[in-house]
Amino acid sequence: MTSPKLADGLSDLAAGYDVLLCDVWGVIHNGREAFPAACAALVRYRAERGPVVLISNSPRTYPEVVKQLSELGVPEAAYSAVATSGDVTRVLLGERAPGPFWRLGPERDGPLYAGLGLEFGPVETARYIACTGPFDDDTETPEDYRVRFETLVAQGAEMVCANPDIVVQRGDKLIYCGGALAQLYEALGGKVAMAGKPHRPLYDLALKLAGEQLGQAADRARVLCIGDGLGTDIRGANAQGLDVLFIASGIHGAETAPGGRLEAGAVADLLGEQGLTATWAMADLVW
Repeated sequence: MTSPKLADGLSDLAAGYDVLLCDVWGVIHNGREAFPAACAALVRYRAERGPVVLISNSPRTYPEVVKQLSELGVPEAAYSAVATSGDVTRVLLGERAPGPFWRLGPERDGPLYAGLGLEFGPVETARYIACTGPFDDDTETPEDYRVRFETLVAQGAEMVCANPDIVVQRGDKLIYCGGALAQLYEALGGKVAMAGKPHRPLYDLALKLAGEQLGQAADRARVLCIGDGLGTDIRGANAQGLDVLFIASGIHGAETAPGGRLEAGAVADLLGEQGLTATWAMADLVW
């Protein structure tokens, strides 16, 4: 298995690509504040090379994500378009309307369901689960939902999961996401439908948006994905046959930089354990 090339910055490889499909949480912000150097790198790439499409497993639709990016200090010049798991999940939800659904997730994710004609009710009557994550991701774990999931599995209820991420970093803390709940639900025998990374629908949307920016279909050989999640960003890029830059100091930092400095061997070992490959790797996204 080929080891990724370690890069000092995006400038080392920018000339080889016409489009960036860049992950959001963990690469350009941590849920509390933007990473200035990462944002500056995307601004420069966009100005000198081509479009940057942010590709996010957020369960929110793109207008909501754009609003959040602004609040966190991510400049509009850092991206050309945004594709979210929420956008493609709305299609899955609409196909199953009206339900009834059991709604699982915080109130802030309410805009995901607007205009779809979904019916929500208690666990006992649900045919589907609309899942964006735990009700309280600051304190809850998947195990808090085991009993309710056992009831729903017995009813044959399908989960539609709007966020395949397992964990993300909020500040200096890792929090559980919808993907962790979906993992448990599948382990209990439940059926799960997802459209975000690593699944194809989100990449199809992102490449469509990139083509609109370019004025022609993107050459997949000149598209670079950027992300920090092995099971989502790296696996998704591998499945689509796209080059990928692994940002290794995020949620996997303890494994890839055990001495505080990124180690090529540690990166290769981590990828190999998962049966994954990366074209490039760097600690943090910088120019």
